[in-house]
Amino acid sequence: MSDYKFMLESHLSAEQNRAVAAIQTTAAEAGVPLFLTGGALRDMLGGFPIRELDFTVEGNAIKLAKAIEKKGVAKIVSTDETSKTAELAFAGGVNVNIAMARSEKYAKPGAKPKITPATIHEDLKSRDFTMNSIALSLNKASLGLLFDPTIGASDLERRELRTVTNHTLSDDPARILRMIRLKVRMGLTLDERTQTQYQSVREAKLETKIPAEALRVELMRIASEQNPGAVIEELHKEGLLKLYSPALTGPKLNQAGFAKLLKARQNMPFGVEFPVNWTPLFLFFLTEKLSPKEVSGLVKATGLSQKDVNAWKKLEANAKKLEKSLKGPKVNRPSLVYRALVEQPGEEILFVLARSGERIVQDRIKNYLSKYLNVAQEVTDEEVTGAEPGTPKFKKLKDALLNKRLDARPKKVVVEEVLPPSPPPIVGRSARSAARQ
Repeated sequence: MSDYKFMLESHLSAEQNRAVAAIQTTAAEAGVPLFLTGGALRDMLGGFPIRELDFTVEGNAIKLAKAIEKKGVAKIVSTDETSKTAELAFAGGVNVNIAMARSEKYAKPGAKPKITPATIHEDLKSRDFTMNSIALSLNKASLGLLFDPTIGASDLERRELRTVTNHTLSDDPARILRMIRLKVRMGLTLDERTQTQYQSVREAKLETKIPAEALRVELMRIASEQNPGAVIEELHKEGLLKLYSPALTGPKLNQAGFAKLLKARQNMPFGVEFPVNWTPLFLFFLTEKLSPKEVSGLVKATGLSQKDVNAWKKLEANAKKLEKSLKGPKVNRPSLVYRALVEQPGEEILFVLARSGERIVQDRIKNYLSKYLNVAQEVTDEEVTGAEPGTPKFKKLKDALLNKRLDARPKKVVVEEVLPPSPPPIVGRSARSAARQ
């Protein structure tokens, strides 16, 4: 196994490793060359958590996705016949994108590209930034081999963001939004050529050619950032936030709200599954200060789906119900707090944590995230006796065992007192006198 393959496996969660193995096996069975590419490689080499898995195949990506779905290990979320890509959802909240290796040619700035099948080398050389133009082979003959034709790994080491070609940003102006997001998240600087390209794009006002769908996609990407408020602030400084809404400026730029959201996110458990739909959370804080008319304008500018809008609109009301339930006397034990929260959406829990002024509610959620979820993970099926796994009785017994663990008082550690040795007796004047007598 190569060092890069070992590095990848050590950076992935158990669920992500299972997804990689399933895709790798299916691609090998189909005889399709498979590569891990894009953001996953960038984040791994840059020392950041790997959020999504991006794969590129020299062949039919949609056909491969259907073969994976047929095995019952994942579900196809969406496909794009134009770009020949498919998005899949695996267990544990693992999102995967599989794309055909392709080259893109633009007739004019902002135009839709002409897409043609290509080799992995041609694909990497037609991407946006060098740090996104790295691939790791997942094929038996070249397993773990790194492809880096644009020297993106070196740019990552220097923390420098560099475009692949002289026309990268003008060909697709939406890339300037991605550029700023990556710059903020990874603490990057633009190289001189990239900075010049960016200035040229802005002088020509090419950002006005960014379509609504591209704005929507980038907004969803910002929503899942660790610190979305910082990205929004940078877009505002660059005068690009008005693409979403001209009203997002001054007091309507909700930085105080984003600061609360960031603080809430810092309580998320590590190494424990805690799925969160970031979109409604982000959209609530982004639009909290806007009027209904201004909100409608943002929805129209980005082409947000009705599903996204509904989830965002219902978030506050649902979270208030959750907050009310956590304040009551009926959740006065750890097991009751756990049961009150375990079935609730992660975004509602974080919303309450960010917004609630009730100390008892804050404490109960923090204990759930930092303690109770870890205890629940430690209770295994092997410990349950008296019923067959998968039956209602088995679940009842396991729940009872977990409740007992959660409510158990911490064992007191008894520390035996060790007395220091007695000091030697001090012989006073009277004692010496008695000795002489």
